[in-house]
Amino acid sequence: MGREQERAVLDLMLSGAAQAPFVAYLHGPGGIGKSSLVRYAARQAELAGRRVVHVDGRFLETDPRRLEEAAAPACSEPGTVLLIDTFEQCQPLETWLRETFLPRLADQAIVVVAGRTAPDAEWSLDPGWAQLFTALPIRPLDPAESDALLAARGVPAEQRGAFVAFAGGSPLALSLAASVPPAAPGAPWYPTGDILTTLVERLVGDLPGALHRRALEVVAQAYVTREPLLRAVLGDEDTNTVFPWLRQLPYIEVTPEGLHPHDAVRATLEADLRWRDPERCDDIRARISLAGLQAVRSATADDALLRVAEWMFLFRDHDRPDNLYDHRKHPHIEDTPLRPEDVPAVLRMAEEAEGPASAAAVAHWLRRRPDAFRVHRYTGSTTPVSFMAILRLDAPLPEDRAEDPVIAAVWDLVETAAPLGPGEHLGIRRFAVQPGGHQQPSPLMELISRRTIAEEMRTQQRAVTFTVFEDADRWGRYLAEAGMPEVAAVDVGGLRQHVFGRDWRRQTMEQWVQHRARTAATPLATWPATAPSSGPGDQLPRAAFEEGVLEALRTWHTPRAFATSALLHSHLVTPGSPDPAADLRGAITTALDAIQTDPAGVKAHEALTATYITAPRTHRAAARRLGVPYGTYRRHLALAKERLTEQLLRQPATPPTPAPPHQLPRE
Repeated sequence: MGREQERAVLDLMLSGAAQAPFVAYLHGPGGIGKSSLVRYAARQAELAGRRVVHVDGRFLETDPRRLEEAAAPACSEPGTVLLIDTFEQCQPLETWLRETFLPRLADQAIVVVAGRTAPDAEWSLDPGWAQLFTALPIRPLDPAESDALLAARGVPAEQRGAFVAFAGGSPLALSLAASVPPAAPGAPWYPTGDILTTLVERLVGDLPGALHRRALEVVAQAYVTREPLLRAVLGDEDTNTVFPWLRQLPYIEVTPEGLHPHDAVRATLEADLRWRDPERCDDIRARISLAGLQAVRSATADDALLRVAEWMFLFRDHDRPDNLYDHRKHPHIEDTPLRPEDVPAVLRMAEEAEGPASAAAVAHWLRRRPDAFRVHRYTGSTTPVSFMAILRLDAPLPEDRAEDPVIAAVWDLVETAAPLGPGEHLGIRRFAVQPGGHQQPSPLMELISRRTIAEEMRTQQRAVTFTVFEDADRWGRYLAEAGMPEVAAVDVGGLRQHVFGRDWRRQTMEQWVQHRARTAATPLATWPATAPSSGPGDQLPRAAFEEGVLEALRTWHTPRAFATSALLHSHLVTPGSPDPAADLRGAITTALDAIQTDPAGVKAHEALTATYITAPRTHRAAARRLGVPYGTYRRHLALAKERLTEQLLRQPATPPTPAPPHQLPRE
């Protein structure tokens, strides 16, 4: 199914036409269909009465005599078709094959080579070979071809979409997926462990070691992999070892952006890791998410939008069927600051999209904060096609309240529920206007979202954040899942504007990007239900407290991250303490000691200290250290986390202690 262009080249070679190449080199990742084309060439050759000599590179090693013996008939019988499959297994023979063996073949013989690795450039650079050689990179099947292959296998139409999405155009993945249909009609399809094991073996092959597998797990999760990302997840020494190896893999595409895996390899490795070790999968996602935050912060203002798009790729599986976000670039749209000549068009768009009352609010902020506006226009045009505004405010002004009812409501909310402290400010994405399209997903809305997220990630001293949507039905659920619930609804000239809010003092940006990346994580309560009391001893919501305990354990050996713990604002820390991080460590140490009141508590203490305090590299290493099966260890660890959380919830604050902040409790 498909491969018409490649088959046409093979047919031309078999016809003996004068302009046909002598050697065709098929190359592409495992499972992409190279061997199927080799078999097609063999069938067509036999139908044409030609002799076929089929050589499997797996059995040649790197000894030229083996290839010479296996392919000997092609040197004596005219018109022979020599097929060399799995050539990557004997790639060192390529120069010898080109320079020594192939010139000795009989008249009218043709050669088809198939391997995962691209051919040596010398085939095309050598004038003697340039007209006799053709390289045929085997691409993934497109969606229509994939659908046709599944239809030929008898897969019902309503099930084919999930298979196509998973397989990424790999014929092998499609065939294996089709072999195990859903358990019931209409039930969602997921690849089984057997399918994933087979796909990893066939698509990826043998790996040099565990380090290389970990590197591939990073590549599978990230949109694009560059050395800084790999270094952030694996470490400097590991990166120096594996990045050059990754660049040479046949299923990794090297682009100016970085390394991209073949879609089928990405989907298989990601699904396989989630199936084998979901906790490790989440840990990798969290590390990539945190590295993405750092990449956004260190980028230029314009490049930050691309870094945000790469970060958002992590959450592509969480999108709704209407695809709220798309991680692709949009080079045909420019995101620029407001220009004075843009003002009439911006006001006109505001009135067309949201009415005169909203346009009046836009006019107020154009006068007061023109630098807060971003305008979008198509490349080559000066005409604005959409706009947005992100306001940074540190004190309420009477004219702001009078001119913009949304800002009046937001200030009332902040003063009641989340007062700003010294040096703090609020940020609000006040306008997101796309005339004609309202606020439905589009490249324009994606750029507005990226700019909003980039602003949040790069801004310091922001205490609370708000974003305003007219279309709450479409965007509300996504924002709630991201920990940004609706906190107010305001009537603006008869149009209902919905305000969504977050208090960053309840969960730092670093904590949020990691929590967001964990597939099973539930949204945290990041907006107070009632007005808080002031001071660090406030009681956190239960969900935020539980996540804070886990983050404190995970960052135990990274003092800078530990010092941003949400638990520093909990009852565990004494108000006014000169060293709240030391207080928190003391509280956790005390709780760890306190849970050892029975055999189950001893096991809980051992699981937590082996996993987090003594910091082995992996959970499996912790299980080995404890001498228990991995499944048993995971059960102990889950119960231990619950037990520690309960102990901390009822534990009073630890008195200030002079202990150094990095002191670790003994096991």
